[in-house]
Amino acid sequence: MSEELITYEVKDGVAYLGINRHQKRNALHGPLFQAIADAVLKAEDEASVGIIYGHGDQFSSGLDLAYAANEMMVGDQTRRKRRPDVSREAFDQIARGEIPWIAALHGAVVGAGFELAAAAHIRVADDSAFFALPECARGIFVGGGGSVRIQRLIGTARMTDMMLTGRVYSAAEAETFAAVQYLTPKGGALEKAAALAARIARNAPLSNFAVTSALPRIADMPADEGLFVEQLAASFIVTEDSTRRLRDFLEKRAEPLRDKAQPGAE
Repeated sequence: MSEELITYEVKDGVAYLGINRHQKRNALHGPLFQAIADAVLKAEDEASVGIIYGHGDQFSSGLDLAYAANEMMVGDQTRRKRRPDVSREAFDQIARGEIPWIAALHGAVVGAGFELAAAAHIRVADDSAFFALPECARGIFVGGGGSVRIQRLIGTARMTDMMLTGRVYSAAEAETFAAVQYLTPKGGALEKAAALAARIARNAPLSNFAVTSALPRIADMPADEGLFVEQLAASFIVTEDSTRRLRDFLEKRAEPLRDKAQPGAE
């Protein structure tokens, strides 16, 4: 894991993974994809929840085009022998791994940066964030799972429009069509993500795992198969911890749900 390309720390059970290539607007390239993949696996061993964010003024401006252009210059025989795409592997590990991930977004969330954000389970954006998919103008196509994950988030028609026309959406617009779930004032995304992570870290770990690992797979299945896997997951996660948590609720020791109308509710 490269300390130059990313920062990594664990505080109170939450892993903070910071993209640290701000001199290049956090543009993503092969070594950075690998550093992210390594950090995600490390976080699964050391933390209950992960947050991914960008240092500097941008979350990520997308693929490092200079690096990508150099990679594309290799011959066909070499390309056929290359290992599976590391960006897709890294993003899949976030999306379907063992712990929940929150993306704290600001500035550019563009191209591969948007694909990375879409791999997270929760996205928090501040007012400075903007979203774009300029791949068609560059003569390339999404390659980090965006054709599946972004399309499911925002719909085929909107993604098609973004890619064909270069349309850019603000954070406020992105919230209206569920590309992000939370919106904060400028500079507030990481703080909000940390508050959400602290809440998620209090959940039963196996319940979190079922949500992050089983739920996206159920979404890919026909209804009958999905219901069967749901039954398996519901049975699998029941432990002594489940019994204790249920008893705490019944005996009024558990934290109550807060209605949004109540002062201080999220």
